[in-house]
Amino acid sequence: MSLQGASAVLIYGSIDAPLAQPRPLLGGHFVGALLGVCITKLFHLLPTEQRFQELEWLAGSLACATSIVAMQVTGTTHPPAGATALLAAVNSDIRDIGWYYLPVVLLTSTLALVVALLLNNIQRRYPVFWFHPAVSIPAPVSPELGGPETNTESKTPVGSDGGIGTPKQEVTSQV
Repeated sequence: MSLQGASAVLIYGSIDAPLAQPRPLLGGHFVGALLGVCITKLFHLLPTEQRFQELEWLAGSLACATSIVAMQVTGTTHPPAGATALLAAVNSDIRDIGWYYLPVVLLTSTLALVVALLLNNIQRRYPVFWFHPAVSIPAPVSPELGGPETNTESKTPVGSDGGIGTPKQEVTSQV
């Protein structure tokens, strides 16, 4: 399928990119295909095929936009998956296969992932992560390197007022 060409650029050429990892690849294409077919089926409820043809542009736009939002919400954003949703609405061959589009998309995405796993791990490391990117927690900077001075009794930075970085000033009330 032509939509796998853009995915191939990501999973073979830009393997460190978060959008090229397995979860966005598989999840993004699945979400795009699912929403594309759903919205197209809803538009096919119009009274005539001619009316559907007149509003085909709207079905394609809504399918693509809705799939982008759903991918953002589910953390599976994969840009080529927007085309997966669009094709479900504007390509008559894909419209004809209907719900069978979902297993076709999953199969092609899985095959692309398997080949990427085999080829990319010859001299490189792919994937960088499977489900969630690794979160690195920065180490505190020592005072010798320009970090905040610490009070030995309370272990809090001197002059700290909650991380804003301005010196702490005491307020005295005059009664």
